[in-house]
This record gives sequence, C-alpha cells and structure tokens, in this order.
Amino acid sequence: MIIGLTGKNGAGKGEVTKFLSERGFQCLSLSDVLREEAGRLGKPVTRDFLVELGNRLRKESGASVLAERIFARLDPEKNYTIDSIRNPAEVQVFRRRRDFYLVNVQAPQKLRFERLRQRGRENDPKVFDDFLALEAKEAASAETNNQQLDQTIALADVTLENGGPLKDLHEKAKRILLEYSKKELRPDWDEYFLGIAKMVALRSNCIKRKVAAVIVKDRRIISTGYNGTPRGVQNCSEGGCPRCNNLSVSGKNLDECLCSHAEENAITQAAYHGVTIKDSTLYSTFSPCLICTKMIINSGIREVVYNVDYDLLETARKLLQEAGIQIRRLPLTQTVPV
Repeated sequence: MIIGLTGKNGAGKGEVTKFLSERGFQCLSLSDVLREEAGRLGKPVTRDFLVELGNRLRKESGASVLAERIFARLDPEKNYTIDSIRNPAEVQVFRRRRDFYLVNVQAPQKLRFERLRQRGRENDPKVFDDFLALEAKEAASAETNNQQLDQTIALADVTLENGGPLKDLHEKAKRILLEYSKKELRPDWDEYFLGIAKMVALRSNCIKRKVAAVIVKDRRIISTGYNGTPRGVQNCSEGGCPRCNNLSVSGKNLDECLCSHAEENAITQAAYHGVTIKDSTLYSTFSPCLICTKMIINSGIREVVYNVDYDLLETARKLLQEAGIQIRRLPLTQTVPV
C-alpha cells in the first residue's frame, strides 16, 4: 500500500514516516526530488530555495512533476510512505494506484509552532508572526502550479489528530493502517489475468506489435500464447517475417505475414499439449481478429476479455455474439503490476 502524507508544518508527518519506516514501509518524499535537483544545480538545500525550486519545476513541467518522478520509482511489491504532498495534481498522480491512501496529519497551530521552535532547524521561523506568514504562503497561491496545501488537505482520505503524546500518535497511525488494510486492494480476477497477459506479451518476438493471450478455466491458467513466427521458424525479430521486417503499413500486405496471433498460439498450444479449453475464458491484450475469432468459437471458449480494440473489431464482435460468446473490454484504469 502507499500511504501519502500531507499537512501543515510541525503537524508530525515526520513522526508518522518514522513509525511506518520501522514497520517495513519504504520512505519517499517529494522533497527528495527537490534536494536531488538542488544538488545537481550546486545550490544550498534551504527551505526557501526548495519552495522556490518546487514552484519553478511545477511551472515549467506541470503541477504533477514531482509526483510523477516519485511514482516512476514505485515497486508494486513494496509498501511506501510518501511525504510532502502539497498540490492536488500530485494527489491525482498517486490515485492511479488503488492502494493509495492520503492521510492529513493535523495539530493545533501554536503547538505546531512550538514543535518547530524546539526542533531548531536553521530555516524554521523563530517568531510566531513569521510562522503564520510561512503558513499562509504555503496554504494557497493564485498560481495553481505552486503549493496549494489547503486544497490538498481537503482531498485527504482520513485526518490523523496529533495534539497529544507520541504514543497516542503511534496508536492512531496503527489503527488507520489496520483499518485501511482491510480494504480489498488486490486486483480482481479479470485484472489479475489480463495483467499476466500483459507480462506474457513481453515474450513476443514480433517487431510490429506485442500481443498476448491467456486461457483460463476455474481461475487457473491452462494455456498462454504471444504473437510471433511459428515453432521452428526464424523469429520475426531476426528477420523471419517479411511483412514485419518491411515495416508494412498497418492493415496492408497481411498475406505476407508469417506471424501467428496470440489467441491462435494460445489455442494451438493447448491442442499441442492435449489440454481441453472448452468452456474457458480467453484474456487478450487486444480484441481478436476475424481468423482468431473463428478459432475461438470452434474451440469452445465461452468468453473473451480484452484490453485494447483491434482495428477489425466490429465484424469479429458480431460473429462472437451470434455464436453466443460473451465479449468484454476491460480498460486497465488501475496500474497493474507487470
């Protein structure tokens, strides 16, 4: 899961990060991107410069630039805590993952100032008026690409009140974590099998397009296939298919193509190994062409689930429907680990 942290200065986000780190969460911060950029520019890492740099990067590359750079580092097999989320566009980047949960850490204003004062960092405000001025600057801006902390806080899934002892903060963080972990964060079965099909597609040796199909029965994979030249024939990527290696225009010179389609290979692989696919479901990264559609019908497959529309979809769809085979498109709106 990904626990995002937002909140005002001195609220206790660092303590929540430390608590989660001790429990196996990988800790990242959008400020990490700014510190790295400041180092690259040979600039001192001060609060004022990081704020200025962040605003400049958002203006040049969009409000989500810091989040995009952190998002690209995420491993779907790990748990993360991500600090310093300060713009609504950053929240939307992480919302691509169904396992993202935004926590607003909150504490009374004067208590937060006292924490900063005791912390004693060089760039922290030393008097309350300076603290209020900094808070107002970070809370909102007429420039949408700048920090918009109030708007970001409004998007939080839950608020963690941190006005008491540290042990209370830890107990509240633990309750939030355990409650959120009860939610169904895993891909459903359709996303699971289509995600596997996207991984299978990486084995394709076709230089024009990588496609894969997975045949499933009783939630068990019984056959897979990806597009490429037939068994024992030189791979497409090694010059085996004249059409692909001539980089023919899409939809042209199909009679010269030696590559078998993913659905075709999945079906023939099952036949090769003597595995029945009657009443199974075929998951494909693309909708089937007309030839593969006829093979699907005659092999007894009862359902087709696909991700992307193929050019010749309509005729194939009508044939599948006439044959009583269910066909569904599943856009993978969530990031599926592949």
